[in-house]
Amino acid sequence: MGRGKIVIRRIDNATSRQVTFSKRRNGLLKKAKELAILCDSEVGLIIFSSTGKLHEFASSREIKNYVSPGSNRDQNMNYLSLVTSRNTQQPSLDKNN
Repeated sequence: MGRGKIVIRRIDNATSRQVTFSKRRNGLLKKAKELAILCDSEVGLIIFSSTGKLHEFASSREIKNYVSPGSNRDQNMNYLSLVTSRNTQQPSLDKNN
């Protein structure tokens, strides 16, 4: 027998919401690790909780350059958007792109 479908909407109870976030976050981090190992790929995952706490996974040290530990959500998001805009402005060295 398969799992029942759930309605995807915000969980009203704060405690239940936090428990669900923790379980799903752990599952997502596990899937990211498996993807990196099975497919020999570079995976970076950044998750902000509703309280602004940062959770991250990186299959290499590269993602560490994009996250500054100890800072708050707004500082991290500003830094990530700055780095992303820099990366998209650089010309590609790959002749296929």
